[in-house]
Amino acid sequence: MKRLISILVSLGILVIIYTRIDFGGLIEVFKNCNPFWMVISLGMVAPITLVTAWRLQQVVPPKAKLGFGEANRLILAASVLNMVLPSKMGDIAKAYFMREKGGVSGSLSLSIVVFEKASDMLSLLLWCAFGLLRYPQKGAFFWTMTVGVIGGLAIGVMLLGSRQFAQVFFLVGRRFSPKKISAKLKTLQVSWGEMQAYFWGDRGQLLKITITSIFLWFLHLLQIWLFILALRAQAPFFDSLALSSLAILAGLLPLTFAGVGTRDAALVKLYQPYFPPPVGAALGLLCTSRYILPAIGGLPFLSQYLATLKAFQKK
Repeated sequence: MKRLISILVSLGILVIIYTRIDFGGLIEVFKNCNPFWMVISLGMVAPITLVTAWRLQQVVPPKAKLGFGEANRLILAASVLNMVLPSKMGDIAKAYFMREKGGVSGSLSLSIVVFEKASDMLSLLLWCAFGLLRYPQKGAFFWTMTVGVIGGLAIGVMLLGSRQFAQVFFLVGRRFSPKKISAKLKTLQVSWGEMQAYFWGDRGQLLKITITSIFLWFLHLLQIWLFILALRAQAPFFDSLALSSLAILAGLLPLTFAGVGTRDAALVKLYQPYFPPPVGAALGLLCTSRYILPAIGGLPFLSQYLATLKAFQKK
């Protein structure tokens, strides 16, 4: 039911966007796009997937024996599952794979997935903060976003780096949360503690994963800037770091299906000083393709991991 509501909300926002812009202009934007940069920008999905798979190899314990090919298949299949199933079941499938095939404990495998997501969020916030600090025309909105993003980044680093801070954070969160959310926070608290113990035990490995995550999100944001070039539009690269990061964060709000709608609206609004709304809407469609293309690539491997999920649900 929640998934249906999110799809309806996404469709509603898209209808509002497309009724307010020149739809014919949107078609013209794609007709006049630069084929070279379009191929390059869409092709960025491949190196992004490869780097993501390599990072997964690094975070998984050596005894799991996760090969590079298997890591890629797991990433692609997870993309499909995350598109069609609720609660990020693709990420749960990754945790289950590590537990069943790698001999990793259930709590540790969940901790690894939690760390992956945390490193992604912190890397995105880092690039967003960098772009916002350089952004030339900051009014009240951008100053608020700058303070909020830097504050979120600081809290995230403290949560990863300080066990005492993490314990206090989760205890306070559980105390003031509804019973259902409090139970989830308790599970996350246990996984978070094990994740800290696991990753801080090898600081060299932690540094390698951190650098990889930062580079990975640079590739994500570079791809969006290349989309802009493909649409024959212009926006300074460092400004785009801030604006595209904010749009991705808007897409993470738990309101829509895969961020569709909220991310599109944010792109249209944030990039308005640089190009007209039809180009912003086209950019939104290309950003959605960043999630659709890996999902299409994962379809051949879907049956294998659906069987994995069924086994997980039975247990």
